[in-house]
Amino acid sequence: MSDVRHVLVLPDRDAAEEVAGELADRFGVTEEPQLVRDALAGEDDADDAQWLVVVEDPAARLDSTALDAFAAEYEGWLEAP
Repeated sequence: MSDVRHVLVLPDRDAAEEVAGELADRFGVTEEPQLVRDALAGEDDADDAQWLVVVEDPAARLDSTALDAFAAEYEGWLEAP
């Protein structure tokens, strides 16, 4: 079985940092999520960047629906694999 990776898309860095911090409490994520700044195509303005929270899920035990609902609390979403 291959490793599963979930990518949560958030509107800004603050939201991404909050989500990354909450993942351990809410979902029992043990590995530190990776935060990645994702500049929107064709946009040079830093304010137009989305932030990605990349969560490794080697045991494939995280619920995609729950992760999507969690990201939605921060005006984000779970990227479809």
